[in-house]
Amino acid sequence: MELAGKKVLVYGAGKSGIGACNLLTEAGALPVLFDQKEGLTPADMLAGVSKPECVTACPGTVPEDILASLDFVVLSPGVPTDLPTVNELRGRGLPVIGEVELAYEAGRGRVLAVTGTNGKTTTTALLGEIMKAAVPEVFVVGNIGNAYTGAALRTTENSVVVAEISSFQLETIRSFRPEVSAILNITEDHLNRHHTMEEYIRVKELITMNQDKSCTCVLNYEDPVLREFGEKACPASVFWFSSARELDDGIWLDGSRIVLNRGGVNRVLADVEELKLIGVHNYENVMAAAAMAFSAGVSPDVIADVVRTFKPVAHRIEYIDEKNGVIWYNDSKGTNPDAAIKGIEAMKRPTYLIAGGYDKKSDYSGWIRSFGGRVRKLLLEGATRYDIKKTALECGFPEEDIVMFGTMREAMDYCRDHAEPGTAVLLSPACASWGEFPNYEVRGEEFRNYVEKEI
Repeated sequence: MELAGKKVLVYGAGKSGIGACNLLTEAGALPVLFDQKEGLTPADMLAGVSKPECVTACPGTVPEDILASLDFVVLSPGVPTDLPTVNELRGRGLPVIGEVELAYEAGRGRVLAVTGTNGKTTTTALLGEIMKAAVPEVFVVGNIGNAYTGAALRTTENSVVVAEISSFQLETIRSFRPEVSAILNITEDHLNRHHTMEEYIRVKELITMNQDKSCTCVLNYEDPVLREFGEKACPASVFWFSSARELDDGIWLDGSRIVLNRGGVNRVLADVEELKLIGVHNYENVMAAAAMAFSAGVSPDVIADVVRTFKPVAHRIEYIDEKNGVIWYNDSKGTNPDAAIKGIEAMKRPTYLIAGGYDKKSDYSGWIRSFGGRVRKLLLEGATRYDIKKTALECGFPEEDIVMFGTMREAMDYCRDHAEPGTAVLLSPACASWGEFPNYEVRGEEFRNYVEKEI
């Protein structure tokens, strides 16, 4: 993509938008940074831009003379693609791409990309560590917290980019073509953005849109949506993983052993008792990362060494500490019911569960039913607390074991004062953080700081 001299509207002044502006200015383009959030000033918008003198900031609206001079538009992932403003830009004949597409077209090297409803961050982080053990130049980017645009111009033909890709980012790809992709699972999430499960599934599967049989897509055999996709519609060569059955060709969980059988290679990579990750969902993440690395040419020995030493990522069933006989776990990244199921299933003690947050129009019934006697108290806060309580009662959860709070701080105080030795406290909200917190990381950090400093 030729960028020099192009006038580009960057829609969204968050981390991705700032990354896009910095890439564009470095490449000689003329970015116009636009955001409709109330109260923003040009100085606010340009605070993180490396060359603010090269960027035009437009809070609220974009003047007509600038609109008439644009060459294309870069949407940040948080900007819905069906907004009237976005449709108006398309109506002017402007190409609309996303930050990931911009980075891909500006970058070089090999790309390995991970998507799915849950497990993306752990899988991406583990895959990044495996690749770093095998090749000298690795960039771990995307939805994991490092803007792809921040690394794109530093990549070379020898680089490997390991990218966590969300459904929001996949909506705006055009030529994005990973050498190896993975779709870990598909369960209900982000219906406030995608509106229907059919559309959400379609968008997730777009990660393979430009792949062919020379590429690989790693898929979960135990996910019925992905099994059908892999057997009937996936354009790439499929590499299956399974936590429930032996596969003739793929990687699977055989009791406590992770077994690889692919292209004449048949070996045990690890016993799950050797791993620092807990829970079947994490064993699936390990299998997916191993399958992707193997497909990218990494030896089984290197893969086995890394998976045995890899530590859990922050905010995903993260052990914080044991205080007064109570273990505290931070699962702030459990931002939807299916992710939160994985959190509660990993608990080995009676659990005080802190949940609730921003309303993404999720169905909480499957999550409530997964409690299986593990939850001693359900502590609800945030905008969704009343909906969750209603669902919990409908599912037969005892009303006397539901406690309502206005803030997470109040729920943590309750746990500090009431949780008995031998129990656990788990922050696993089943909801996004927006409202009380700007993101799940800040929510998780507040939880960690509370445990470390106030108990």
